Order: sequence, then C-alpha cells, then structure tokens
Amino acid sequence: MADIKYYDVIQKPIITEKSMNAMAEKKYTFLVHPEANKSQIKEAVEKMFEGTKVKSVNTMNLDGKKKRRGMVVGKTAKTKKAIVALTEESKDIEIFEGL
Repeated sequence: MADIKYYDVIQKPIITEKSMNAMAEKKYTFLVHPEANKSQIKEAVEKMFEGTKVKSVNTMNLDGKKKRRGMVVGKTAKTKKAIVALTEESKDIEIFEGL
C-alpha cells in the first residue's frame, strides 16, 4: 500500500440531490482515494477544513462500470465514496456553502 498523505485522500466532493439533503444533518459526501481507510479520511477532513470534528465515517467501494465503444468492451476505474458525519458543535464545511 502506498504512503497516502492527508491532502491526497479527498479527491472531490460529490454533489447530488441526496447528498445535499444529508447536509442538513451535517453529513458530507466525498470521493476519496481507493486505498484510504476510515482513520485517514477522518484525519484528512479535520486537517483540511478548520474547526471540523468528525463523529463517524462510512465508506463504500464502487466497482467500475462496463463501457462499450463499438466492439471493444472496457471498464471504468473503481472508486471509493465516503460519507462523513460531523459532531453537533462542529463548524460546517465552507466548500458547500451557496450551493
């Protein structure tokens, strides 16, 4: 397993209708590095966003989808998604403000 730094763990936020509704409960969804574990994700969120305190992290591995281009069949890359729940006294994550 490669040595993953905290700034490599979180790749981008996931903006969907379901994830936006979960933000009312202080749950944020991110696309993360496929080899990152829950403790690395927790550390990355707390270091990247000042004033946040993580209560729990739920992860899910997503396999790549089959895609065709003519007769050639390939697969997209597998990904990992993390749902991060913050504590009640924690600050909100500013990247989602105004969406």
